Amino acid sequence: MKKKVLATIMATAMSVSMLVGCGGSGGADATAPDATDATEAPADTSADAGEAPAADGEAITVGFAQVGHESDWRTASTNSVKAALSSENGIDLQFVDCDNDSAAQLEAVRNFIEQDVDYIVIDPIVSTGWDTVLTEADDAGIPVIVIDRTIDDSDKYVSWVGSEFTNEGLAAGAWLKAYAEAKGIKELNILEITGTTGSSAEIGRTKGFHQFVDSEGWKLLDSQTGDFTQEGGQKVMESYCKSYAGKFNVVICQNDNEAFGAIDAMKAAGVSYGVDGDVIVISFDACTAGLQKVLDKEINADFQCNPLQGPDCLKIIQALQGGQTVEKQTFMEEPWFVSEDVLKDISYKNNSGKDVTEPLIVVDKATVDEAY
Repeated sequence: MKKKVLATIMATAMSVSMLVGCGGSGGADATAPDATDATEAPADTSADAGEAPAADGEAITVGFAQVGHESDWRTASTNSVKAALSSENGIDLQFVDCDNDSAAQLEAVRNFIEQDVDYIVIDPIVSTGWDTVLTEADDAGIPVIVIDRTIDDSDKYVSWVGSEFTNEGLAAGAWLKAYAEAKGIKELNILEITGTTGSSAEIGRTKGFHQFVDSEGWKLLDSQTGDFTQEGGQKVMESYCKSYAGKFNVVICQNDNEAFGAIDAMKAAGVSYGVDGDVIVISFDACTAGLQKVLDKEINADFQCNPLQGPDCLKIIQALQGGQTVEKQTFMEEPWFVSEDVLKDISYKNNSGKDVTEPLIVVDKATVDEAY
């Protein structure tokens, strides 16, 4: 691993502790982000790094290859990393918005390697196609930190920070099952708007939710990608409203921006939705605008995907600078939000095979005000 000689290291270099996403508890397998369940701790959203990393003022150079700017979630993620990996914290951050172009992202990472940066942070657009470039980074002695989405075809990164996407999908399925039972809904006919095909968020949320689709015998009428964008969600939903008019009573969108587009399409088509409507709306991310929709009873349930990974990236870099060992994965704490006080909690078997019971938070104005 490449290490620059520093006159002094931070006052306190912190090794990274494992956090589980999705509200579970218990032990975790630290080798694969899809098999998780560790004791929770509150997510650290501060950017307090202590002392600058070098007494001579030499900044640590970090290249950050971000997916793009397709959603409110992505903007929050970018801002979190920029705030933490700042000049005030001794970091010279080189940022590239890859605009959802996988080839551009690979090129950005190779450019970082050529620039001989100290660390590289990647939020991978897709989960495969990374082995060659990560091998190049490894050969150059540049540690790679992966955030949010996962990389499945290489282990040549020092740490990953993000969400347990499969548990998010499982929680959504568990909630829909319990909610339908509480409301006396006997038949569920579902339309699905997925995220970017091949992204780990899409893969995990689909995998988790479809376990309930299969086990409960729900009817999945159609599934198409909205690419995590409001425009994509609206376009898919406009088509659904024409093709499945009067035939569906659930719409599940794999992020808030897709849900906003789907809501606009249903509104234009005269379809009633949300609390007391004909169609149950489920979303993921739980950004400020998404939780406002929950408060307004337009989205029935929203499952948080915590985007504030910047402070954890900083802690990892601090620990590595101090010669410490870091955890291979760190899971963000993520609660589940609902519009109605119908259910207090949900129970299901999580992706680690453990039976969990997790609370549901009924959204109020304070919840929205505190959201990212």
